[in-house]
Amino acid sequence: MTTDTTTPPRTHKTATPGHAAPRRTKRRTAGKRRSAGSYAVVAAVTVFVLAFLAPFAIILLNSFKTSADYRSHGSLSWPEHWNWDIISDVWQRVDFTQKLINSIEISLGVVLIAVVLALFNAYAIGIGRVRWRTAFLVFFLGVNVLPQEGLVYPIYYLFKEMGLYDGKLGYTILVGVTYSAFGTYLLSSVFSSFPRELIEAASLDGAGRWAILWRIILPMSWPTLSVMCVFFFVWSWNEFLYPLVLLISNDNQTVPLGLSVMQGQYTSDPTAMSAAALLGVIPMIVFFLVFQRSLTRGVTAGAVK
Repeated sequence: MTTDTTTPPRTHKTATPGHAAPRRTKRRTAGKRRSAGSYAVVAAVTVFVLAFLAPFAIILLNSFKTSADYRSHGSLSWPEHWNWDIISDVWQRVDFTQKLINSIEISLGVVLIAVVLALFNAYAIGIGRVRWRTAFLVFFLGVNVLPQEGLVYPIYYLFKEMGLYDGKLGYTILVGVTYSAFGTYLLSSVFSSFPRELIEAASLDGAGRWAILWRIILPMSWPTLSVMCVFFFVWSWNEFLYPLVLLISNDNQTVPLGLSVMQGQYTSDPTAMSAAALLGVIPMIVFFLVFQRSLTRGVTAGAVK
């Protein structure tokens, strides 16, 4: 007796074209929308980058022109004769070496003072939870809001009385203390959200306040501190009003003050001014190229947190 082992043929369900077509159409439409949106973003970023780099390109072109070439063809033309000696002439005219050394010393001192004070203040306010915490934060916020024009003359007379006028040390302390207010306000908000379990566990293990600060708080806050160091260095490098009033001697002036002497009331040399501006921009470009990783890591860590 034989049994029939043949299996009946399977019936395959075929999708109707009416259901598949709308899905494919939707996918193609979404792809077109995404591509159009990405193109728009790239175009906007390209326009922004070109607008940002245009002044630097104009400065670079005019830095190597002769005065006759500038007067004949304007600021947007390509130099007919490259004047390579103008950089050395401007360097010697403004004593750029001394100005560069002064700016580096002052900026590094400002960063050290501002970061150390901000760290201690924020540790007391954010971790220690001192009394009148809100009042202290309002005070530090008010220091950031006050304009320099309203403080420069009281500071001028105060420096005169204390014997700090026309001295790099007094100026460095002033700017460092001023910047520490912003650093305190920033770090206090970071420390207020710090995990209290780590601090309590370290306290139970016998760690004191200094050990908690240097072994726990500082390593975990280093991304934010690195960003503060970069910002404070750039801000102090670009300061103009305070050094204009407080640093009058040629041996104590900074780079922005040294470049300002290229513009007079009745005389003006656009090519020399462009070369001086180029000399002032190059140190900042080098600084950002050196510390771009620290800045990127700090901003990324803050965004992820």
